[in-house]
Amino acid sequence: MAAFSPEAAFLPALANAWLATGGDSSEGLIILPSRRSARALAGAFLQANQGKSLLLPRIIAFGAIDETALTIAEGLTLPPAVPAMVRQTLLTKLILARQGAKGAPTKLASAWTLAGDLARLLDEADAAEIDLKATLPNLVSAELAAHWQTTLAFLEIITANWPTILGEMGVINPVDRLRRLIDAQNAAWQARPPAEKVWMVTRDATPALARLAKTIVALPQGAVILPGYDTAMGEDAWDSVDDSHAQKSIDDLLTAIGARHSEIEIWPPNISAVPTGRAAFLSRALLPAPSLGAWQDTNVAPISGLFRLTTRDEHEEATAIAMALRDTLEHPGRSAALITPDRNLALRVKAVLQRFGIEADDSAGDALAASPPAVFLRLLADAAASEFSPVPLLALLKHPLTAAGEPAALCREHARLLEVAALRGPRPPPGFVGIKYQLEKNKNTNVLDFLVRLEKCLAPLIGMPVAVNPAQALIALVTAAEDLAATDSELGAARLWSGEAGTMLSDLMLEILNAFETLPDIVPADVTSLLDAVLAGPVVRKPRTKDNHPRIAIWGVQEASLQTVDVAVLAGLVESVWPAPAEPGPWLNRPMRKAARLPPAEKQISQEAHEFFSLSCRCPVVILSAPIRTQRAPAVPARWITRIDALLAGRKTALPPHPAQSWATQLDVPLQRVMRPKPSPKPPVASRPTELSISDIATLMADPYAIYAQKILKLYPLDALDGETDASQFGEIVHDGLATFFEPNPDVTASDATEKLTLSLQTAMRNRRPRAALQHWWDARLQRIAGWIVEAERQRRQTHQPPQEIGVERAGTMKIGQKFALKGRVDRIEQRADGGIFIMDYKTGKPPSAKDVAAGSAPQLPLEAVMAQDGAFGAQFKGDIAELAFWQLSGRHVVGNEKPLFEKSQSLSDIIQTAQDQLPVLFEKFSKPDTAYLAAPHPGRKTYDDPYLGISRRREWGGSEDSDDGA
Repeated sequence: MAAFSPEAAFLPALANAWLATGGDSSEGLIILPSRRSARALAGAFLQANQGKSLLLPRIIAFGAIDETALTIAEGLTLPPAVPAMVRQTLLTKLILARQGAKGAPTKLASAWTLAGDLARLLDEADAAEIDLKATLPNLVSAELAAHWQTTLAFLEIITANWPTILGEMGVINPVDRLRRLIDAQNAAWQARPPAEKVWMVTRDATPALARLAKTIVALPQGAVILPGYDTAMGEDAWDSVDDSHAQKSIDDLLTAIGARHSEIEIWPPNISAVPTGRAAFLSRALLPAPSLGAWQDTNVAPISGLFRLTTRDEHEEATAIAMALRDTLEHPGRSAALITPDRNLALRVKAVLQRFGIEADDSAGDALAASPPAVFLRLLADAAASEFSPVPLLALLKHPLTAAGEPAALCREHARLLEVAALRGPRPPPGFVGIKYQLEKNKNTNVLDFLVRLEKCLAPLIGMPVAVNPAQALIALVTAAEDLAATDSELGAARLWSGEAGTMLSDLMLEILNAFETLPDIVPADVTSLLDAVLAGPVVRKPRTKDNHPRIAIWGVQEASLQTVDVAVLAGLVESVWPAPAEPGPWLNRPMRKAARLPPAEKQISQEAHEFFSLSCRCPVVILSAPIRTQRAPAVPARWITRIDALLAGRKTALPPHPAQSWATQLDVPLQRVMRPKPSPKPPVASRPTELSISDIATLMADPYAIYAQKILKLYPLDALDGETDASQFGEIVHDGLATFFEPNPDVTASDATEKLTLSLQTAMRNRRPRAALQHWWDARLQRIAGWIVEAERQRRQTHQPPQEIGVERAGTMKIGQKFALKGRVDRIEQRADGGIFIMDYKTGKPPSAKDVAAGSAPQLPLEAVMAQDGAFGAQFKGDIAELAFWQLSGRHVVGNEKPLFEKSQSLSDIIQTAQDQLPVLFEKFSKPDTAYLAAPHPGRKTYDDPYLGISRRREWGGSEDSDDGA
């Protein structure tokens, strides 16, 4: 048995060693851990033979072993493996039946996910050759929580009946079948040892592979090669390796075949048995805890080629990594690879490399669930589940595959028109009926034909019953998807199922439809979660093309196994990413797994640690990357990084930072910063507005640029998409209800006044049609408001005679000089018996303070008073202003509150006079050609909402107070 030194490039050394043994290069067999390493070894043979053609030996991977791959004696017949989809469906049905018997039905999507975990548990047991049927009863203990005892009882039923279920189908578990194949080969070689070379590369300690390794070692030309064997560890350290240590699987394999570490031959022969430099340093850094006393010895050879990359966040990390990979291309012949389990990081790096014109060879592929056709199906299911509410519907309509029987570009244009016409603002009633209602309400029927065509495409999803078979639900989904994807010249199926992802998704959907027929019914809304669960695992791997750069690659941790590049960037080295969390799974906890003699949950960490150690040793240049923050939270560096830092800190040194760390921070920094001036547009006088509303005046005083954008550029903010029914709509309901009630100047002292006002408010709410969930809540608030108003009006009658006339929601316009006009609407205006005018404004939120009104930043009531004195709201309401007041109507704990303004007549008249005097000055000022419409000239005075922050470039020139404005 040979241990491959971690310091040498593995596959080239393996190819050279095979050829160096002489004889026919094609005679013999090499067994490798993965298909990718098998393909890479073929390239290594070609390189070792200096590019000359040669016959290769048979090279197979553990995962590709079948009857034809091995040299098994004739006569072996094994049942086929149960198809993965069939197995998961059967297990899902059993889980659903178990939950149903407990009276707690499980969602089909959750049961599907649990079935996948259960299938992995069965595979683990088969690989470890553990008979769960015999083991599980011994795990039941009174000390276990009740739910674990229930879980074990269910697992006992599964393990007792699962072999019978498979036997009736004439199939066996896939891992069980692989184990039987390996054992058959093992028996064949023991009976007839082959004369040719048989080499096996492994560190897997599963029993079947351990037995095969033991047999291969005894063959005349057999060899078992242990990759990434730590040749620097002493016997004491080997005796104390724990389940998460990088060498644990190798130690278990040697124990399984009865070999000692002292018997291991270091291979290839030209490598020193005593490692130096980086391998020795990393071995010491990763020593088991009981052996850390060796850290006291500071006589470790200098290390070279190992760098740190510490960035602020994942965005900067991706940029730095891409620049490090790009830098490799400056050196002819050098290759580089990003190695990470973090797919999001890999995609970020891939995008930055494309910025440099580099298309990396991404071996890990992309999740099928994230491919365009799968996203299209998921969006369609989500839109149907939400009854075509605005956000899911628009996400679907703006997907590139959506066409609805017309050119895709025209469909997107119609989708934008529909968005503005019906889907902005508060959510319309459910379904297409609600959208049509919204179009009619907004008096916009230009896109009605498009909506009808859309409804026809989605008809299979609209008419589904309350409970439907999952297969029938998916058929309806696929039918609607094909209809929706069709253009005026191309069938939807041709567009939807094209390309690698489309073909893979089509095959998967056919497999799912056949399997799902036997599953119980679901509600249509559960299709989305079920589809997400089914699509969670598959990966689309695109074939390598001429566009892929031959010297830049992106690998997952498993894909990188045994491979070597000149520059390796090990990235995502933070806890919970690399290494991933050690999860025991939902079926057995850690103590139960240990009692059942199943592999510990930490086995995955051990495998990831081994790849980290091996890659860090064998690649000439290694960059270890760990950001300070990920997802806006502090990141915890991987435990191996922490150990390296701690060991070096004891030597008063640290890993050198890679220069890409500073390159990334400087990449987008301009050579010279040019500060742009604050916008100060001065449009021609003819373009400037001569008529403004009262609310426009408040905006003009606080932020003239907003008036410029709205009145001159004609830029109007869109309502929020699928906006929540908020305080503004509640305010509209209160205004509508009070207007209806007070218009005829009712007798508020009547016994039924509260009842009538309540009815008026409730009618206004029905007309506004808020969501049902809010109607009950708002109804109670409106009833309280009605009671408070009637009581307030009755108290007012005790000090004031009933008004001669009441005006509600009165609109008016007032001329200012010869050129200008002010328009406004008053909530309520009264002419009292003494001729005085009373103006009231309703606020369902917080009204402005008297200080703000006096300062002019809240000029609504004073300007309304100016307009009333001018007769803008009718001759009957022309006169001296007796009172201005706000009614704060919340309907909450403090139901209502009346806030009179400037109760002293002199103060009130002064405020009104000031407003009247300033109006013409303000209009005249902005009618001059040299007056600019400045953006926020008074930072402390802000309007309720400023939708023009972005186009005014506030964050470019504003201060710190604007840093979070979203512009």
